[in-house]
Amino acid sequence: MPATVVVGAQWGDEGKGKIVDLLAQHVDIVCRYQGGPNAGHTIIADGETFKFRHMPSGILWGKICVIGNGCVVDPKTLIEELDDLESKGISTASVRISTNAHVIMPWHVALDKASEHRLGTLQIGTTRRGIGPCYSDKMARLGIRIQDLFDDKILRQKIEVALTEKNLWLERIYDHAPLDLDEIADSYEAYAVRLRPYIADTSLLVDNAIKAGQAVLMEGAQGTLLDVDHGTYPFVTSSNPVAANAATGNGIGPNRIDAVMGVAKAYVTRVGEGPFPSEIQGPDQDRMRELGGEYGTVTGRSRRCGWLDLVALRYAVRVNGITTLALTKLDVLSAFAEIPVCTHYTLQDGTITRDFPAMQGDFHHATPVFEVLPGWNVPLDGATVDELPDAARRYVEFVERELDVEVVLIGTGAERGRVLATRAPELLTRP
Repeated sequence: MPATVVVGAQWGDEGKGKIVDLLAQHVDIVCRYQGGPNAGHTIIADGETFKFRHMPSGILWGKICVIGNGCVVDPKTLIEELDDLESKGISTASVRISTNAHVIMPWHVALDKASEHRLGTLQIGTTRRGIGPCYSDKMARLGIRIQDLFDDKILRQKIEVALTEKNLWLERIYDHAPLDLDEIADSYEAYAVRLRPYIADTSLLVDNAIKAGQAVLMEGAQGTLLDVDHGTYPFVTSSNPVAANAATGNGIGPNRIDAVMGVAKAYVTRVGEGPFPSEIQGPDQDRMRELGGEYGTVTGRSRRCGWLDLVALRYAVRVNGITTLALTKLDVLSAFAEIPVCTHYTLQDGTITRDFPAMQGDFHHATPVFEVLPGWNVPLDGATVDELPDAARRYVEFVERELDVEVVLIGTGAERGRVLATRAPELLTRP
């Protein structure tokens, strides 16, 4: 039985949570493979809005939900999320957290905030939740892992070693008050008590499930263009959202992955700093933002809005091996009489290209070449795939032709049921 990866094909905020929620009802396990509480997935189910930070969206279907070793975990935030779900009558007994996931510590948050403030106009635009510093410590082999929380001696030793350096940075570079070892250790020891029932060898769990013929769905946070290796560096996240990292981030072999579903908006948004060739100029940007509710799930930050960028989407198809596509928020475009789509870039030297530039300088100065498609000016409420307006159908078909990838899901509204499927959803995660 296959493992299917759901990956963001733009700069994040594509609606992955909703797509995972749709597919999760037809699988056995839903795994998160990277990122931390800087990401947010919003699900509207039965009139109630759920905003997840750490939690895989499959929790609403009672599925086994794995937080993999590739994730970084803020215990306080995760516990709040667990308690909130339980208070709403949703069991969290099926949650499993990798012993090898790294832990966000107070100095990570303090350094993230202080560093961004110090950078001023050069800041990257992080969510200031300690994600980058935590991943930095992981790669420097200075990190604290989930399993360390359950050995008081090891935990206190690691905190003491870390604070020897981190307090110097905080005090001397950032003029920040030093952090206290005992206060931190006491807090994290208490978190360990609450989290103990959820800890597991998730690599073994997922591999055994696949061997037993169970269907596994793997979800990433953020999106392809925020990948630390393949994104618009340095305006990226600190991990690898691309599909290949689903294997590494959950501790399984790459040959276990059978399909990759990319998720893209029918337009495109990004949060924070960085180049954005197809960004809308003028009042239509504000109009798009309000129509699409383009504000961050976790931070509330407004998102920059642009017309669909097929150059960037072709790149996402290539680096992820995308086999099918979910196109979300098509309904937002119903308000526009004409809809530009970026099909090529013009580079500084006048070259016109359909491929994503390999050089950062070329991308920073790229200008979009648009093809303008007719709008449909008809609400998509209640429409089936066969009832889509002709212009809306042609828009979807245009995307398919340009990418050579089938669009199998079409989002037409915020509610859980407002996703049109060109194939039965239960078939999308099973051969």
